[in-house]
Amino acid sequence: MADANEELRASRRDLVRRGYDAISRAYRDDGAANAGTDEHADHYERWVDELAQLLPPRARVLDLGCGAGVPATKLLAEKKFDVLGLDISAVQIERARELVPGATFEQADMVMWDHAPASFDAVVSFYALIHVPLQDQRTLFPKIRRWLRPGGYLLAIVGFERWTGIEDYFGTAMFWDHADRDTNLAWLIEAGLVPLWDRFVPEGNVGHTLVLAQAT
Repeated sequence: MADANEELRASRRDLVRRGYDAISRAYRDDGAANAGTDEHADHYERWVDELAQLLPPRARVLDLGCGAGVPATKLLAEKKFDVLGLDISAVQIERARELVPGATFEQADMVMWDHAPASFDAVVSFYALIHVPLQDQRTLFPKIRRWLRPGGYLLAIVGFERWTGIEDYFGTAMFWDHADRDTNLAWLIEAGLVPLWDRFVPEGNVGHTLVLAQAT
């Protein structure tokens, strides 16, 4: 049963990979490298500004699920942070390297990827963890804690209400898995990431949770 569960989760993550390979430019075209072309661009800018106030100059930041690098990775790089962007989609990473030459990028499944402990001052993940199966999300939080230096920060979009599904997204199948807000906060605490604040971020008739947590 465990092997079947692992295979199912891997197939869900691969569906996300294939989906973003297919819709990369439809989801966010090259113009998103410039301000004001993304519906959430003002949100990203505010979020990055808030995080930047907490970080030292030249801080090392991991953008987990960076997509094509815009707008979040680009905003971080423009603040002169040392940014590593990670994404499961090869197409997204290829575009990110062109659109954000000031950052470094790797193509990998975040669930399988690992890095040296205490390597980052901050980890950001905007609208990426919600594409990861819940069991994998829960196991990612302790890994993020290991990657962070003591006192480092995680700024992430996670679920607000419990929901899972595969739906059409820009003409391709896409997978989502959301835990509810309280479950997400409990998982963070369990992993040694203390939530400092969380906010509801509306989107249409639903929404997500934006949470800032600090490594103990």
